[in-house]
Amino acid sequence: MKLTVLGPFSAAIDGVPIVPTAAKPRQILALLAVQAGQVVTVPSVIEEVWGAAASPKAHVSVQTYVLRLRTFIGRALGDPAAAREVLVTRPGGYALLTGPDAVDAHVYDRLCAEAQTAVERGDDARGARLFRTALELWHGEAFAGVRTGAVLGLEAMRLEQSRTGVLERRIAAELRLGAHERLLPELASLTTGHPHHEALQALYMTALDRSGRPGGALAVYDVLCHRLDERFGLLPSLELRRLADDVRARATASATATRV
Repeated sequence: MKLTVLGPFSAAIDGVPIVPTAAKPRQILALLAVQAGQVVTVPSVIEEVWGAAASPKAHVSVQTYVLRLRTFIGRALGDPAAAREVLVTRPGGYALLTGPDAVDAHVYDRLCAEAQTAVERGDDARGARLFRTALELWHGEAFAGVRTGAVLGLEAMRLEQSRTGVLERRIAAELRLGAHERLLPELASLTTGHPHHEALQALYMTALDRSGRPGGALAVYDVLCHRLDERFGLLPSLELRRLADDVRARATASATATRV
């Protein structure tokens, strides 16, 4: 079985799709997928699909949708009875039993953890490579094509926030490896797309400074200051101000040395 949630939601067994077109069973399958191997309780399903609008008979609808999902799974397996061994009933809920690497989000989380461990051990090359592999699993917004409720909404938010954080850690590791010039086009694009994201702006400033373009780094800082003040009435973080001060001091010292 192959399930993808890091982009358009899809699920297939041996290449045969098992995703219903109807919104609610699709939503339930996505919930089961992201928690594959674990019991998803009926109350959790009801909270995800109906929230506060759930009727007293919502649990009956859940049973109906699970039966529909088993129909799709049975067709893909060529054995309707075998579907009960894949989408199993457990006390209080249901569980989707898959292989260890069936869900792309689970692979992503594992790769990110391995990458972080490598970086913490000082192996930036391995960490950057694993971070990049993890990011390559993304093909759009999390759970695209699925209506998300309380549970999936939180998971989508976690994954999207993780994606940005992993991108930052990958670039930081590559900067430590001396890839500042190679990273400039990517960082230029990222900072254009995220004009108020201070961590990405800081990485861009660092790459510019290390590429011998301190003036460009300070220009990025000045533009960010203007944007933050104009939109939020805020100054950049203390960390970013210190980075700008360091770049400015080095640029001044270099200019002074050149004149002498």
